[in-house]
Parts: sequence; structure tokens; C-alpha cells
Amino acid sequence: MINKKESVITLSLCGDIFISKRLPIQPYSGFEQIQQLLQQHECRFANLETTVHRHEGYPEAFPGGGYAMADPNCLSDLKRMGFNLFNTANNHAMDYGHNGLLATIRYLTNLELPFAGTGENLAEASKPAFFESSNGRIALLGVTSSFHDSYAAGPQNQEMQGRPGVAPLRHQTVYELDKNNYEALLNISKAIGINSYHNQAIKEGYLLDNMNHKFGIYEFKEGADNRVHTLPNETDLQRTIAVIADAKLQSDIVIVSVHSHQFTDGNKQIPPEFIRIFVHECVDAGADIIVCHGPHIVRGIEAYHSGLIFHGLGNFIFQHEDVEYLPEEFYQKYSKTRETVTGVGEIMNIRSKNGIIGLCTQPDVWRSIVVSINCSSEFLEAKLYPVEIMLKGKRGLKGLPVLTSNLSIIEEIKKLSMEFGTKIKIANKNFGSIRISRV
Repeated sequence: MINKKESVITLSLCGDIFISKRLPIQPYSGFEQIQQLLQQHECRFANLETTVHRHEGYPEAFPGGGYAMADPNCLSDLKRMGFNLFNTANNHAMDYGHNGLLATIRYLTNLELPFAGTGENLAEASKPAFFESSNGRIALLGVTSSFHDSYAAGPQNQEMQGRPGVAPLRHQTVYELDKNNYEALLNISKAIGINSYHNQAIKEGYLLDNMNHKFGIYEFKEGADNRVHTLPNETDLQRTIAVIADAKLQSDIVIVSVHSHQFTDGNKQIPPEFIRIFVHECVDAGADIIVCHGPHIVRGIEAYHSGLIFHGLGNFIFQHEDVEYLPEEFYQKYSKTRETVTGVGEIMNIRSKNGIIGLCTQPDVWRSIVVSINCSSEFLEAKLYPVEIMLKGKRGLKGLPVLTSNLSIIEEIKKLSMEFGTKIKIANKNFGSIRISRV
């Protein structure tokens, strides 16, 4: 445990690594600078937002928005770049089913790259990964709130094995309507019989009843106003809290990684209510750092009690449209077949309407940060270094990160952090910083 004032644990945090192809053999311009920054820290974390295998899984019927698969050699490239700790709980973890997930776990394990958030069953997916630094031990937990129901890892018992998958963070969404709108909804429900199958399933014991009115897949209740409420699933919350409490007894720093695409009021920069509740509960349980990712943009930073909450780190490597293969369902979704187009490049152009729509057309996804953290028994200090992800220029370099002097990225985070009452200092022309007490 940390027992000397001069003992400092160093770690870096990066956001989403959506890698689809090998890194250049020779360092690209800007590679060495960002590698040197990463390697100033013993522990170097990122979210691995892809499966890693050579067609060792089957394409899922419900992928995480696309089909992410990288050659296992990409992991060696990331290790060469400096990464040595990963979150694997995200919406792409099961793009190629159980076999793709288990292959990813195998390749990470063979390269001795610790990870958290997925496993052969719920206990394995929920357990922390540990990183042994020279000045202390780091524990990492990973959860995701963005996943299809079939992705969730299943628990074991004395008679039946569990199910491979992700550590889930489910949530309940309830729409509150004023009296007039609620009565109108009840009348519509009765007129069209939308709840007939649902009500029959409750009678037959296949579904559990609840206090709210179901309208299709949505839940409503009467209230004083028209608004939406989201709450973390209590089972998932308590499971995570229990793991944090035990990890706290075994480590010096506890990090919780949260992958979430959800947002508030149509604004991707504002985290949803259930995430705010969840991350506060995690810090109260003993977590020191919460690192959130998923919306592919930066969000504000929150200093809460003795913990730091990074609500959104943005991307780090973003090769979203450069996957090598896609299953036939992807082509059919856009009324094509593999035989009627030249390949992945053309179907991606069709999806984006030749670069007019889609995630890759949004400027904010090409701006992010690397977080440099020094942590002692008395303080936690974070420095924010702005990163630009290459969009223009040579095709082979698109999606790769470089450090930049563009402090508008830090200014944006500073502004977003004010909502949480957090003050970010821009110390010089290179980075922003924040420091809190752990005592």
C-alpha cells in the first residue's frame, strides 16, 4: 500500500480505441511524441472497442452498431505503443458472439495484457484486473450500459455454468406524464391493445409485473410534469459496489471504467441521470477514478469527494470505417449484397451518403485528450493533454492520434466541467490540470 509521501503512482487514461488495421511499422509523424507521453506513466489505460480474432466467431444478429474485428497483431501494436491495461466491456464486445469474445480474451491473455469487463461468466466479467506498479497496486473494473440483452454475462450456480459476455450496467427508463397526457396514453393503449401480449405473459408467469404502465417497450407513470427519469439497475449497482469494496482492500487505486452511449435531452455532452447516480455510488464505495467513454466526444470532469470522474474522454484511435470484412447482413441493411458492391469501402460510402452523414462527419469525434495522473496517498493530480485524430491526408494515417497545441479542446472541457462545480486550470500552453485531496 502507499505509505510514503514521496511514493507516487503514475497512470495515463485514453478513450476509445476503435482499431481496425495495423499501426505503421515505422513511426508516423507525431507517434513518438504521443508514445513518449504515454510511457512517462507505468500504467496506461484505454477502452478496447473491438473484437480481436481471425474470423473465430460468428457475426451476431444484434451487433453494436457495426461489426468490429481487428487482427490479433493489432494488440502487439498497441502494446508497442505503450498500452498495458484495457476495458473490454462495450457495445462491440459481442459483435462476433461468444466465440469472438472468448478469442479476444485469449489473445489479450497470451500477450499478458490485463483487462476488465468481459469474461466466461458474470463473476469473471465483473472481477477486477490488477496492475502491479512500482509504487502501488491498481485495480480496474469495467461495465457497459450500451449492449443488447444477449450480451450480458450470465451467473453460474452449483448446477449450471454461466454465460460469456460483458459486465452489464442496465438501467430503467420511466417517462413521467402530466395527468392529461397520461390519461390520453391509457386511452390509446386500450384502443389499440398494445399491451395485450405483455399482460398475457404476466398472467402466465413469463414476465414480472411492475408498477408502471407499459406502452410497447416503454414505461410511463403519472406525475406533475412531462419528463424522463433513468435509474441504474439495483442488482448491477450492488454487484459493482461489492466488487469495488473488495478491490479497495487489495489495491491502492480503484478505477471503474464505464462505457455508455446514453445522454440527456438530445445533447451528447450531458451524461444521463443513471450514470451520474452510478458513478457517485462507485466513489462512495471506494473508487478513486471513474473513466467514462462511449459517446465518442469529450465531456466534463467532476471532482466528487476524494474521487475524479471523467465523464467522457472521446476517441484515441478511430478507424471506424476501415474494418477489413463485413457480414452479408450489413450489406443487406443498405439494400445491397457483397456481390453488387466493390467491397467495404463502397458500402461504407453508401452508409454515409458519400461522407454527408454519420459519426465520422462530426468534428468533435476527431478531438480528444490524454489524461496524465499522479496519485499519492494525499493527492490525485490530473493533467489534460489535447489530442487531434488525423482525418485528412494519407488514407493509411486516418484515425491515428497526435498531440496538438490546440487548447480549445481543454477550454471546452473546462466549460463543461463548470456544470459539476469543477475548476480546470490551464497552466501553460500545453495542458490543463486539476488536483484534489485524497485525505
